[in-house]
Amino acid sequence: MVILVAAAAENNALGKDGKLLWHLPADFKHFKELTSGHHIIMGRKTFESFPKPLPNRVHIVISRQPDYNPDGCIVVGSLEQAIAKVPKDENAFIIGGGEIYNLAIPLADRIELTKVHAHFDADAFFPDIDPTQWKVCREEYHPMDEKHAYDFTFLTLDRLTN
Repeated sequence: MVILVAAAAENNALGKDGKLLWHLPADFKHFKELTSGHHIIMGRKTFESFPKPLPNRVHIVISRQPDYNPDGCIVVGSLEQAIAKVPKDENAFIIGGGEIYNLAIPLADRIELTKVHAHFDADAFFPDIDPTQWKVCREEYHPMDEKHAYDFTFLTLDRLTN
């Protein structure tokens, strides 16, 4: 399966200037649980936003720069090449950013979305989700608390088959 993993605001905001717009520890934990031990696919800017590669994951980075070669990563030139690097019996987890999500949503089987219940000024956005193409299979609401400045909901959406 091709699975998109994202956290997006009500206005689909993902980030600004290469940075996240919120700090939600429960979302970081959820992301780690979903992606640990798997192949994660991302664009170069998303990869460069990490302080270091994420542990216990195979990083596949999409870049148009022919000489781009960060340590410990598989670098490819397209989303199709990235997906082809994932073993056939494993899920491909696509983790951003906005440009990569736009390319990937037509290929995705599932979306693991953390919907942050606020609006933000951003320069990267998650694509609109067509309700005729996707069904919510799981929904888990979390109110804001001392560790989370915003309400948020974990959503699992599966593509509807025609």
